[in-house]
Amino acid sequence: MKSTTTGWIVTGLGAVVSGVGATMRRSRFGTGLLGFGLAHMVLGILDMVRPLPEK
Repeated sequence: MKSTTTGWIVTGLGAVVSGVGATMRRSRFGTGLLGFGLAHMVLGILDMVRPLPEK
């Protein structure tokens, strides 16, 4: 799997988890989900812009 594909999957999953967490924001669990999803979005974006190693 290409690095950009993995980055898009992680970013998309983070967006879904952040959306669920945002709807449940009044509870501590929802706040945790929101932060977990945002962290996945950041890591997915960083994975997409990371330079690939030379072969």
